[in-house]
Amino acid sequence: MTSTGQDSTTTRQRRSRHKPQSPPHDSSVSSKRNVKKGAVSRSSTNLAEVKKKGKAKKLSQAPEEDLVMGLQGLDLNREAKALAGTGLVFDEQLNEFHCLWDDSFPEGPERLHAIKEQLIQEGLLDRCVSFQARFAEKEELMLVHSLEFIDLMETTQYMNEGQLRILADTYDSVYLHPNSYTCACLASGSVLRLVDAVLGAEIQNGMAIIRPPGHHAQHSLMDGYCMFNHVAVAARYAQQKHGIQRVLIVDWDVHHGQGTQFTFDQDPSVLYFSIHRYEQGRFWPHLKASNWSTTGFGQGQGYTINVPWNQVGMRDADYIAAFLHILLPVALEFQPQLVLVAAGFDALQGDPKGEMAATPAGFAQLTHLLMGLAEGKLILSLEGGYNLRSLAEGVSASLHTLLGDPCPMLESIGAPCQSAQASLSCTLEALEPFWEVLVRSAETLEEDNVEENEEGPWEPPALPILTWPVLQARTGLVYDQRMMSHYSLWDSYHPEMPQRILHIMCSLEELGLAKRCLTLPARPATEAELLTCHSAEYVHRLRATEKMKSRELHLESANFDSVYICPSTFTCAQLATGAVCRLVEAVLAGEVLNGTAVVRPPGHHAERDFACGFCFFNSVAVAARHAQAISGRALRILIVDWDVHHGNGTQHIFEEDPSVLYVSLHRYDRGTFFPVGDEGASSQVGRAAGTGFTVNVAWNGPHMGDADYLTAWHRLVLPIAYEFNPELVLVSAGFDAALGDPLGCCQVSPEGYAHLTHLLMGLANGHIILILEGGYNLTSISESMAACTRSLLGDPPPLLALQRPPQSRALASITETIQVHRRYWRSLRVMKVEDKEGTSSSKSVINNTPQSANPESAKGMTTTEESLLEAGMGKATSELSVEEFTPGQTMSETAVVALIQDQSLEAATGGAMPDQTTLEAAMGEATLDQTISEEVVGGAMLEKTTSEKTLRGATLSQTTSEAATGGATLDQNTSEKAVGDAELIQTPLASCTDNQTPPVSLMQGATPQSCPSMLIRSLRTLELGNKAQEALEFQTPEEESLPGEAAGGQDIDDSMSMQGFVDLADTDQVTFYAVTPLSWCPHLVAVCPIPAAGLNVTQPCRDCGTYQENWVCLSCYEVYCSRYINAHMIQHHEASGHPLVLSYVDLSAWCYLCQAYVHHQALVDVKNIAHQDKFGEDGPHLH
Repeated sequence: MTSTGQDSTTTRQRRSRHKPQSPPHDSSVSSKRNVKKGAVSRSSTNLAEVKKKGKAKKLSQAPEEDLVMGLQGLDLNREAKALAGTGLVFDEQLNEFHCLWDDSFPEGPERLHAIKEQLIQEGLLDRCVSFQARFAEKEELMLVHSLEFIDLMETTQYMNEGQLRILADTYDSVYLHPNSYTCACLASGSVLRLVDAVLGAEIQNGMAIIRPPGHHAQHSLMDGYCMFNHVAVAARYAQQKHGIQRVLIVDWDVHHGQGTQFTFDQDPSVLYFSIHRYEQGRFWPHLKASNWSTTGFGQGQGYTINVPWNQVGMRDADYIAAFLHILLPVALEFQPQLVLVAAGFDALQGDPKGEMAATPAGFAQLTHLLMGLAEGKLILSLEGGYNLRSLAEGVSASLHTLLGDPCPMLESIGAPCQSAQASLSCTLEALEPFWEVLVRSAETLEEDNVEENEEGPWEPPALPILTWPVLQARTGLVYDQRMMSHYSLWDSYHPEMPQRILHIMCSLEELGLAKRCLTLPARPATEAELLTCHSAEYVHRLRATEKMKSRELHLESANFDSVYICPSTFTCAQLATGAVCRLVEAVLAGEVLNGTAVVRPPGHHAERDFACGFCFFNSVAVAARHAQAISGRALRILIVDWDVHHGNGTQHIFEEDPSVLYVSLHRYDRGTFFPVGDEGASSQVGRAAGTGFTVNVAWNGPHMGDADYLTAWHRLVLPIAYEFNPELVLVSAGFDAALGDPLGCCQVSPEGYAHLTHLLMGLANGHIILILEGGYNLTSISESMAACTRSLLGDPPPLLALQRPPQSRALASITETIQVHRRYWRSLRVMKVEDKEGTSSSKSVINNTPQSANPESAKGMTTTEESLLEAGMGKATSELSVEEFTPGQTMSETAVVALIQDQSLEAATGGAMPDQTTLEAAMGEATLDQTISEEVVGGAMLEKTTSEKTLRGATLSQTTSEAATGGATLDQNTSEKAVGDAELIQTPLASCTDNQTPPVSLMQGATPQSCPSMLIRSLRTLELGNKAQEALEFQTPEEESLPGEAAGGQDIDDSMSMQGFVDLADTDQVTFYAVTPLSWCPHLVAVCPIPAAGLNVTQPCRDCGTYQENWVCLSCYEVYCSRYINAHMIQHHEASGHPLVLSYVDLSAWCYLCQAYVHHQALVDVKNIAHQDKFGEDGPHLH
């Protein structure tokens, strides 16, 4: 199913990284033992040894000496290095251009005016570090664009309106103004200024509010409102000037950023991720390269990620799911050093082009998730967005997040829709061969009988007015030294020792973190608070221990499980619980945003009437009930328990309550790890109304580390959490899964805990509280709590270098839990699927895709862009062998269809393809007829409608019709190779003149590639002047009709009227598909007169002498062989820049720069002479 076609039996071509073998485990389950907490498994360090080593130190010296040792490994200057500040570039000069001939053009100065008003209204301009826009130098632009193209754009400063309009019309969906070049240079330079500031440690992150946009611009081509590709230039600039090795580009504009993709699709140093509207190719820019199956080429395979939305109305849940399931895991493995965002806001609700339903709060969430990457080095560059209110609010929300404000609560986020699930599943399948972190468990998810109750048509509510809290302090800190008075009378080296909290506090103070927090006084929990989770008898029993003698205390301790009791135990447990309640009050009252409770004894094992596992009162549970009590309702609360031991007490207290979602990740070891038994099994899901609200990830063995926990976060914890949409997050923050802990024997690093914390901070309006539970290595718990506190304070998480991919045992546990909970949480139904029916068909596909209600001009216009191959082709044959795949691409059983559909068949770069190439496709019983007035496809009648569309002042006659064959749509892509959307492409397009630019795409060839020299020649030929201007103004509508996509492509009317389909009544499941060439291209001026000697179709290749599959150049009339022989014609094109060639096999003409077949009156003479030489007679009617 993937574009790479990796066979499942071959070695996966992932990153070269040693994968340590997981230690074998005994599959037999040991009989349950009365295991005490603190009793270490055989694979762990012996607790007696730990105690013996500990006795070498005096208790009075332990905190200071251990702290010094622990801090030696920390970066004590990190606090000094911590960057504060968000850079902003906003320059009024960027408004000094507009469309001269169409005042209603969507991309206009009013966009920036609306943004500025919003930022002033919310006081954001004064909170940012302002930077002046600067001009990008030519040498900087040449990092991505050709010098000839840049020079051509520079000449637009001196053109009159008629010349500008003529030149603009040679591109797709652009306008030109005398100031366009200046503003485009300023826009690119603005992003470069922020790159310097972020990488030069002036600021932490930044945003460039600029126009024109840039992500559609290609090497030598304007496209889609874009002249220069700002983020692409910025990425190359960061690499060249600052030595950055790995750059992540995230493109969330609703249109696919094909220009950026083509720039980097062979480059493994730039990871490109795009999430965009696609609709099986019907949405602009109508490229197969925009589909999930395109993953890059050569060394860049796997570094291009496309998430195509195949219906409108996508919501926040869909976008967040794409980030969680795909982007964040891959980025974690890629480890970018800089993140650039092509930040278009045309996916926001109300945008006329995007027709999506994302909200500003959703984009705040996406921004927050990205801030956890690259140590927070993040730059947003404005792209699209054409609803002024939505655009302004989207920019504002993202800027708030960059400034460190909490993400607003999402309104009824729900789960990703079925169409989104299908797209994500396909993208995951395509990428899995390249990224270890995406590997799924060998234990494939079983199909269950979960009904997909897909919601009906969803009417988005009005955009809520977002409010942002004004906080005096960000993070609350509660600690009381009196809690150290709880200690063991019989074992001075018990792992739950008083020094634990002292060690943590010394670390927070030494690192300067404590003074950045608001210290809150601890208070004892009231009896009423304790009784919300514990019985009165149990509270009375513990209170009675205050007056017991040593012997009585020892006996009472033995009546519980794995606890010790001293006279101060009740007071300390009451104080620990009350301290957490105090922090909850501060958070809910807006006194602080979040907080840390450094408390002991721990609490999550404590049952309603039973002490267990060092715990007496369940602090987290009492705090949750206290939060609901003071809010006066059943506040939705998420409790995440990452202590290495299962929080049996917390689970039991809330197992029937749907208002509290309890998620625990713990060592289970098939029921043999404390607290022993099946309570922590994945099968435990809650009871009664609380069924599904208990989630257990049960690790079956030691050594679980960062990769395992983060994989659980991405695939399970966060999807469920976002679907639950909590109003408060409480974390049972035990650090006994930390590297070095003697009880947990796991390997989570402080950096790993920082990332886990950051990811949770996007929930609940940022209201999150960490409560200390376990953790018995003093250095580990100090470093880990410090790392988490940094995250709470808003510092970006540190770089996290994964030493290995997730363990197979971890994947099995995660998969097991997902399998159990898929019936309760729709967000877990994104999974690996076998998409044997093609792009638009998967296990979750929606057949009735909503269509665009208002087709726009060119960009954003919905056209009939989906080929019959989308209908689930079983095989395809042509005059080119299907075996002629590009090197590096193989096929698996599930990949055949995807390859046939989505990889480009480059017939024109050397292969012999007739003007009307036929492809044999097995398509069920579908047969197709075509009549002049209507098209009948598999019984589906499609009426042609012709409407007059005004495009840039010109009337454009368009025909929009769909031919749906079970979800497939007839299409003719005007900007692709026009070979039936079954392209096998692997030919780089060379620059016309510039050899110093980075490698261009193997799939460049979306929009016609207008070679600047040809455009200049074309302009000169036109001899524009006053007469031309007058002629332009007085054209009739018929004369003024622009080519399809306003890009010099074929007319849409022509594309539909020329589709030739033959009803093969005597053929079983076979349909011949006719390919229609472009009716015009801007490079026809390069065709030179035919030599006096005529043509010789039997002439051999000039370089190798072959007589097979030769082509003749229509500029110099030299003959060379096709790419499928020795590719000498390609080499000739790259060396000469000559764009058009003619096949001596089938007499088809191909334009390298447009990447399409072309048939035009200017080619009739040369085709006829070739036909005479080949067949001895004139050709058929070729007009």
